[in-house]
Amino acid sequence: MSVGHVARTLEEAGIPTVAVYVKAFEKVAREMQLPRVLLTPNPVGRPLGAPGDRERQAAVVRAALELLETASEGGMVREFDEPYRPGPGLAGKD
Repeated sequence: MSVGHVARTLEEAGIPTVAVYVKAFEKVAREMQLPRVLLTPNPVGRPLGAPGDRERQAAVVRAALELLETASEGGMVREFDEPYRPGPGLAGKD
């Protein structure tokens, strides 16, 4: 998973990261032992949410930033609990 490799490289350079993964890749994210991971219930390819769903995307980013600020130990994995939604005007097209 390239996201994990990039996060690891940034962390080694002293830049803290939060990797956002969809729940389907939880096992991989845990195996990579990244410092901070946010799991979302979104479909593969949409870790932040549906196209055009700015509200959902902003909520996921806020949750990731909160994890960055509050993680007290390495290997923190947190779940974004709000269920996936197709996004505004996209119902039935997902």
